[in-house]
Amino acid sequence: MSGQEARAKGRGGPGEVRIVGGIWKRSKLPVPVSDGLRPTPDRVRETVFNWLGQDLAGWRVLDAFAGSGALGFEAASRGAARVVLLERDGKLAAALRANQKRLDKDGAVPMTIESADALAWMRRAAPGSFDLVFLDPPFAQGLFVDALAAAAPLLGEHGLIYLESPEPVAAPEALGLSVWKEGRAGAVHYRLLRRGG
Repeated sequence: MSGQEARAKGRGGPGEVRIVGGIWKRSKLPVPVSDGLRPTPDRVRETVFNWLGQDLAGWRVLDAFAGSGALGFEAASRGAARVVLLERDGKLAAALRANQKRLDKDGAVPMTIESADALAWMRRAAPGSFDLVFLDPPFAQGLFVDALAAAAPLLGEHGLIYLESPEPVAAPEALGLSVWKEGRAGAVHYRLLRRGG
């Protein structure tokens, strides 16, 4: 789906996404035009954060393919103790930093934005360092299984992975992940995976 198509599908208006909960509720994040960018729809984020619970106080969160930053900013808005957003596209990373500066004027929310390749970054990150990892890789690149393999070691005890994809993706058995919750919105399938059964 092109960036133009994604923005036309009710995600907060042209070139923007809207935070649906927490301290920044109803705030709009301007999003640059970028081929293949597909911000997670408001209604999907609302569902996922209902599953997670509205308050993420104490959670360590990684938004590995940040894009618009909708998932990472949503987690930060809901009180996460640490949020890291990864984005290798320079224009999108700059927009993330601008949105962070605009929303968090005092620097009170513990967010880090890194210009990095998500897979390489996750492969060298410390094991057990996150409670929640968001994976929403570009659909056309087929990175879903590789992303799961890179993210799984990063989970702390009871950690969760959110995966968004065009078709349901089964985690390799060796990763020890199972589907906890799942849903579908149009052409988007989304799952929360956790360790064990």
